[in-house]
Amino acid sequence: MQIKTRAIVLHTLKYGDSKLIVDLLTSCRGRISCILRISTSSKSRLKKQYFQPLFILDIVIDERPKSNLQHIKEAHVAVPFTSIPFEPYKLSTALFIAEFIRGIAHNEDIDEITFNYIENSILWLDGCNKPTANFHLVFMMRMSRFLGFYPNVSNYEDGCFFDMRSGNFCKSAPLHHDWLAPEEAMHIRTMLRMNYPTMHLFKMSRTERNHLLDIIMDYYHIHIPSLTEIKSIDVLKELFNTID
Repeated sequence: MQIKTRAIVLHTLKYGDSKLIVDLLTSCRGRISCILRISTSSKSRLKKQYFQPLFILDIVIDERPKSNLQHIKEAHVAVPFTSIPFEPYKLSTALFIAEFIRGIAHNEDIDEITFNYIENSILWLDGCNKPTANFHLVFMMRMSRFLGFYPNVSNYEDGCFFDMRSGNFCKSAPLHHDWLAPEEAMHIRTMLRMNYPTMHLFKMSRTERNHLLDIIMDYYHIHIPSLTEIKSIDVLKELFNTID
């Protein structure tokens, strides 16, 4: 059965001389793995350059329910990027986001609403002409809303602890060990105040930004224990040396 769907490229692996195995996030099937044959012909409907991290495609899949690898019959770039492939900072951010989504989508169901959030976020990154140093922090915190563990800020007060398991602020430390002290809990509140249009207004050093990233990653690992190590995080942490 052939299915037409919007897809986001997460990972590509060369297979033999003329094939690729591609991990995609699709709007109608969630995360899928596909195999495709790449032709050098200019008339080919499948071009290797389409399958780069976070590229947004319209594809036709020859779906075979009993197969672990689906076959892509056609692929077209749905929205051509204007900056991500050409700006090193944005490209490194995109590589991290693609690997992060791939890790989450391995065991989590990604529905169409979540897919739309991811797609719109990618398009925002590509079109942004202001500093994007905090993009990954905003993306990850907002993503937690769609996954069901967005922090509850309704009971936040200065001096509160943050319970990493329940996602709630509390006046005393929980009995378990997964919590943030008040001076750390306030960072959660700060990150929740950021959004894409305003994130450039939150100035911080690379050390401060990386510390917030570590907090978010710890939070995700508590709620998604199967989330594996994100290899590209080390590259991301070396970016944005100055206070951006």
